[in-house]
Amino acid sequence: MSSNYVHPDFSEITILTVLKALADPIRLDLVRQLHKLGKANCTTLLGKRPKSSMSHHFQVLRDSGIIHTQIKGVQHINAIRRQELDEHFPGLMEAVIKGLLRD
Repeated sequence: MSSNYVHPDFSEITILTVLKALADPIRLDLVRQLHKLGKANCTTLLGKRPKSSMSHHFQVLRDSGIIHTQIKGVQHINAIRRQELDEHFPGLMEAVIKGLLRD
């Protein structure tokens, strides 16, 4: 296994890619949790969901530019790429977060 994940450059990310990633309720819940926690390892974010299906959701969020995952030992620490998202898609994450916190 690689010691680091590949994270896309924002020049490669489109709004459609981000919106498709956010269209899934599980991924939206991960974003909600990360907003509240700031950073969290995968185990904290899994809840009672199967690890096998959650790997896919983390990958989609990484590939869409929404999260950054850093490997520290055996832990994978996730965080929202908020500053980059706000720079490239102004107001998007603010609206998403407000909607998630309202639900």
